[in-house]
Amino acid sequence: MTRIAILGAGSWGTALAVVLSRARKPHEISLWVHSRRLAEELQQKHENSTYLAGVRLPDGIRVTHDMPAALAAAQVVIGAVPSVHARAVYSEALPCVTPEMVFVSATKGLEPATHLRISLVLAQMLAKAGTVEPSERVAVLSGPSFAAEAARGEPTAVVLAAQDAALASLLQGELSGPSFRLYTNDDVLGVELAGAMKNVIAIAAGACQGLELGSNPLAALITRGLAEMMRLAAAVGARPETLSGLAGLGDLVLTCTGALSRNRYVGIALGKGQKLPEVLAGMYMVAEGVETARPLLALAREQGIEMPITEQVEAILHRGQSPKDAIREIMDRPLKPE
Repeated sequence: MTRIAILGAGSWGTALAVVLSRARKPHEISLWVHSRRLAEELQQKHENSTYLAGVRLPDGIRVTHDMPAALAAAQVVIGAVPSVHARAVYSEALPCVTPEMVFVSATKGLEPATHLRISLVLAQMLAKAGTVEPSERVAVLSGPSFAAEAARGEPTAVVLAAQDAALASLLQGELSGPSFRLYTNDDVLGVELAGAMKNVIAIAAGACQGLELGSNPLAALITRGLAEMMRLAAAVGARPETLSGLAGLGDLVLTCTGALSRNRYVGIALGKGQKLPEVLAGMYMVAEGVETARPLLALAREQGIEMPITEQVEAILHRGQSPKDAIREIMDRPLKPE
């Protein structure tokens, strides 16, 4: 059986452990938990009441706080940690890396300090190890996938992106299951960037709901949000059609409309007049869009690309802009062809 190690026991990491326990191919699964207390809870109760309440963790999944134990003999390593912690977690894992390991980044965000995609952070770490060729060993998992729904066994379709076609095909076969369908893609840049950008648009979508606006502005927001996502993706070398697929449009629609969206939740609270520190203080889980808006905007400016929705979200989050004024500024922009 293939040995799979999942790094991170938030909602998505825990859900992946459950989902992969049902894969068509049998696996030995270990789940690394950053918090010793949470690791003990999962070992005793077989439930992650903090991040994925109501979902039982199968008995065969080995839960541990010890990184070497989690990675021992692992062939596939899946990183499901927040972008802000990714480098530290991969650094801790580095002494345990072997040439046989392949890596899957399931993080949807950019590293705040460097603006790097997380697969590039991972590649930097692997290059330091000197035993693994990153381009042949790193893949990205993304797409419309609320953790709770996937863990319940609801039909879920996602994208597995890798530069190496053989790696993508291998992982597709290993990770697919009866309710978890994987499509392959070689546009790693487009898939990963889409996963980061849609979170920012979802904050704007939530703000519209918090302001008690109707369906017209939400439809316009999703459409124009996708347009600016495609502009930036094309400017940095991604394929525009990737943004029309599961990792782009699919995940954008889910995150902008779904009640389980953390980024949308943040936007709703901001639209109702709450301040960002207050909103974040009441959340256990990370809303990636909060830390992604600023690096995305910086990247857009480097490329000379206009991203008006992202710009207003960044202003709401970090510069005291009110959601009402943000909408007014977007509506007052010069008229132009679609």
